[in-house]
Amino acid sequence: MQVQANSVVSIHYTLTSDAGAVIDTSSGHAPLAYIQGLGHIVPGLEQAMEGRRVGDKFEVKVAAQDGYGLRDDTLLDRVPKEAFQGVPEIEPGMEFYADGPNGPIMITVKEVLDDVVVVDGNHPLAGQALNFAIEVVEIRVATAEEVEHGHIHGEGGHHH
Repeated sequence: MQVQANSVVSIHYTLTSDAGAVIDTSSGHAPLAYIQGLGHIVPGLEQAMEGRRVGDKFEVKVAAQDGYGLRDDTLLDRVPKEAFQGVPEIEPGMEFYADGPNGPIMITVKEVLDDVVVVDGNHPLAGQALNFAIEVVEIRVATAEEVEHGHIHGEGGHHH
């Protein structure tokens, strides 16, 4: 069976930066399972997965625009310190959820000034190429219910 739309695909992966630093890996954990074609993984990797088979091992470099997108300076914002009530010490690198135009977004504190906090709504990996080493572990057809719900049920998936 080949990876195609509505396949449940399980992969082991290691994601590295251009400098070779490991950003994320499934090594030592269960494989990542997702439904092909539903946008659960970055577009460049999803495209590279199409047509793969169990046992395939490959590397793919995903350009920033096909990963977490290019950096968008309009997502930098200055927020009054009062907005962070209940946070005793605000420091650069801290992450918070905020209400974005299309629902919750993750923001990262970039700078803390006297009475304002500079936050960044870009994904931490925006603007970076992503280097994946992939091993395809399992492929199966998604059930109609999984496709309808937009997630995997059972082992490695969502339970209702």
